[in-house]
This record gives sequence, structure tokens and C-alpha cells, in this order.
Amino acid sequence: MITKAIKQGLTFAVVMAFLVGCSTSDKKKTTPVVAPVAQPVVEAPVKAPEVQVANVVYFEFDKYDLTPASRAILLAHAEKLKGASMAVRLEGHADERGSREYNMALGEKRAHAVRDFLVLQGVKAASLESVSYGEERPVATGHEETSWSQNRRVEVKY
Repeated sequence: MITKAIKQGLTFAVVMAFLVGCSTSDKKKTTPVVAPVAQPVVEAPVKAPEVQVANVVYFEFDKYDLTPASRAILLAHAEKLKGASMAVRLEGHADERGSREYNMALGEKRAHAVRDFLVLQGVKAASLESVSYGEERPVATGHEETSWSQNRRVEVKY
């Protein structure tokens, strides 16, 4: 039987032989490994994405009253324009029904309704220009309600 002391001696000899076999006798210069110094993490401020707001508000036939949807769009524009020094052009349009003169006046009333709403929200009146194109610049050229409803509008141009 192998005694405990002999087992320990053999185990020690095997381990030492393994370690000696794994070591190299080549004496190369080695550069000491230095752990990198942790740099403080500085995060750039996150900018909220700018929400794209529609630049067109639409009107009912022969009306220049703002709809609830139009008011919501214009409130977003008013927030953007408060205190800003940019010029904005409000272009009023009408569909083809009615006389040319009537449609010019209706487009002007629509542009003024938008301007008045923006001014009530705190936008400087001097930065707003109203113009009417009446029926002269349609976006849809059909002769039915689908086209007409697209042409009854005010475009907000920055």
C-alpha cells in the first residue's frame, strides 16, 4: 500500500514537473501590463426629437372658422414661434367654386383667422404675413369634394 506521505510526494513531483515543463528559459524583456485607468463617462445631453407638425390647416366649405383639428396644429406652431424671430407666411386658399373675387376674399379671411389665432397664443403679429391665392394654386385638380376639400386650406410657410 502506498502511504499518505508517498502520495503527497508523488503529487508534488508531478505538479512541479508540469510547472517546469511549462516554463520557458528564454529571458525576453516584457512590458509590464498596466490596467487601464477608467475614465469618467460623460454623456452628451439628449435632445428631444423635434416633432413634425403639419403645415396645412383645412376648412369647411365656404367657411373660415378654425376646426378643433386646425386649432391643435396651430397651437403646436404657436409654441414653436413664441419668442422666435422668424418670419412666417400664411397662404390662404379656396376651392374652385365661387367667383375669383369671392375666393380671393375667402382665402384672405382664412389666412387672417389663422394669424389672429396665432397672435392670441402669443406669436408676434409683426412676424406673420397673410396672403391669399384664392383658387389659383390648387393642390388637387379634380372637380369633386375630395379635391375641393384639399384646396380649402391655409399653408404655414417658414
